[in-house]
Amino acid sequence: MDSAAEGGAGGEGAALAKMSCDENGVDEGFPYARPSVCELSGDIRISPKQKTMYLVNPSGAGGFDENGEKRLRPYARKDDFLLPAVVEVTVKSVPSAAAAPQCTKRHRVPAVVFSVAGYTDNFFHDNTDALIPLFLTASHLKGEVQLLITNYKPWWVQKYTPVLRKLSNYDPINFDADAGVHCFAAGFLGLYRDRDLIISPHPTRNPRNYTMVDYNRFIRSAYALRRDRPSALGEAPGMRPQMLIISRGGTRKLLNLEEVAAAATELGFNVTVAEAGADVPAFAALVNSADVLLAVHGAGLTNQIFLPTQAVVVQIVPWGNMDWMATNFYGQPAREMQLRYVEYYVDEEETSLKDKYPREHLVFSDPKALHKQGWQALAETIMKQDVKVNLTRFRPFLLQAIDKLQE
Repeated sequence: MDSAAEGGAGGEGAALAKMSCDENGVDEGFPYARPSVCELSGDIRISPKQKTMYLVNPSGAGGFDENGEKRLRPYARKDDFLLPAVVEVTVKSVPSAAAAPQCTKRHRVPAVVFSVAGYTDNFFHDNTDALIPLFLTASHLKGEVQLLITNYKPWWVQKYTPVLRKLSNYDPINFDADAGVHCFAAGFLGLYRDRDLIISPHPTRNPRNYTMVDYNRFIRSAYALRRDRPSALGEAPGMRPQMLIISRGGTRKLLNLEEVAAAATELGFNVTVAEAGADVPAFAALVNSADVLLAVHGAGLTNQIFLPTQAVVVQIVPWGNMDWMATNFYGQPAREMQLRYVEYYVDEEETSLKDKYPREHLVFSDPKALHKQGWQALAETIMKQDVKVNLTRFRPFLLQAIDKLQE
């Protein structure tokens, strides 16, 4: 990749300084508040060593405190548990170029400073907390943007190099290790985000009205995935639709996976079973080759982003009042991506919880009460189950998937 730097010491100093911050992160009906994001323009000098963005700002205007500072932890999920581990970056308003450090590199493109701390290395959070927010913040710049990454993880940058290269024509800067002073005329501190795996129109977060379909196209292009439509049934003699069943090695395993695969094969599918691994390009290609993606609720369903538009997603929803999570994390996102969606709710005879807890336990008598106790209570009970679907109950849902392919 090229360098976005023009080199040389000194500064511009003439551009009008401006900082505007979007801090209205509350979304009615959605419990996760969004983080603050600031856009800056003018003479901006970024010193990673000092964890500071200097804004040459003679008027002192902008949303600064009494010390002329604005502090922000630029991780795209406002999670009080996580945020203390996110590198804090200070925007400092200074009255003149002389009061700011001298540039060691001047860049001709805007900057985006963001963190990959938090829940990254979970494919759901890699997308919801980093890649989709990056797309929302920077894709309109068509590659002409310099990424500066705090809480830098070399393995994470390596893992998502195809996406980062699609977003930026320049190597990302390790904000935690760089000793230079990088100068820009515009920049973002933090990333815009919407809901999890959902992008909606919004005047500040999404003024260009991007959608998840746009993100799907972007991600398919980043990984050179060729299929943008599923196979139409009957378009070739003997053609069988492709089904990919994502298996899980930990919790929420599909205990009778082989029987489900056999039933799907009997109904006319070509079935592949695979567990999502660390090789994202290879698994993305496998998902893109599928017409139907089937999985038990969990991060593996995030791979629906690689499906061709109008493909089918079948989500098996575990026992325990999981409807809100199933709908908001994967069901509604599937619809937003213009995928066809089928969901199957496990009953209490199909969950391994029946072998672990008596029927009078809260997990059966009042699972909603466990949700009210918070994530830890859920993680120790409902989220630890495996499922064994009743094939008599489940077969009609496989038929639904076939019907949806013919819509």
